[in-house]
Amino acid sequence: MKILITGSNGLLGQKLVELLQQQPGVEVIATSRGANKLATVYPQVRFAPLDVTVREQVLTVLEREKPTHIIHTAALTNVDECELHQAACWALNVTAVAHLVEACEQHQVHLVHVSTDFVFSGAEGPLAEDAEPAPVNFYGESKLAAEQLVQACRTPWAILRTALVYGVAHEYGRTNIVLWVRDSLRAGKEIKVVNDQFRTPTLAEDLAQGCWLTAKLRATGIYHISSRELFTPYQLAQQVAAFYQLDAGLLVKVDASTFSQPATRPLRTGFIITKAEQQLGFRPHTFREGIALLARQTEPAA
Repeated sequence: MKILITGSNGLLGQKLVELLQQQPGVEVIATSRGANKLATVYPQVRFAPLDVTVREQVLTVLEREKPTHIIHTAALTNVDECELHQAACWALNVTAVAHLVEACEQHQVHLVHVSTDFVFSGAEGPLAEDAEPAPVNFYGESKLAAEQLVQACRTPWAILRTALVYGVAHEYGRTNIVLWVRDSLRAGKEIKVVNDQFRTPTLAEDLAQGCWLTAKLRATGIYHISSRELFTPYQLAQQVAAFYQLDAGLLVKVDASTFSQPATRPLRTGFIITKAEQQLGFRPHTFREGIALLARQTEPAA
């Protein structure tokens, strides 16, 4: 197996490099826009610069590398940024997928595409794979358009939808709900946390595992990959406070309407993951186990 990862500098991309380079008989090609963040961490993993929005680059790299699988993680995932910069969002989330589908068809590559719970309206949840998509923001629209391109691909494909991914990675600037709550409460800062949105949070390591199982089994179709537990962000924050023994009294319960954000968020999503469990052998961590893993990664001496 020769697996090419797009977006290898991102959170999921880094977790995939870490996981796949341990697998016997698997050759990994990491690709990303910009310098390789993992050059010193995994010097044995080959890196190829790749801007997936540029068709010629995609076709050239695929022609040269001839992978058996692509795991496509590169995307613009900042929901408000997508709403405000729609052309840039479309280029990375949709046009790039069209280039990858074209290249996969040329070389008979198995394509694993990562999508999102934001393709759904938020009217109900948790959701199975056959639920009807109806996005309420431009990010969701772009990811649904990408799913439709992948579904039309004439070589084997799989779409993995995920929700509220959290984790830590090397030189990764973005925070997540665990670190945000931990650091705010440690600083004695009162924070407002939404209690009318529901998600099934996903540990980045679990999502990487789901991608690997899909590639290894050459699975096709749509799979929902997340934890089994449905929580509001406020409930997640309470668990973080309890784990670190911090003052949960600093958590202020609010409705999503408290915040004026450019993009609407679906109120209730979350996933039914039975299909992934049964067909892929997927086994996610609980949120408490995820917090404990992050604690070991960010505070090794603790």
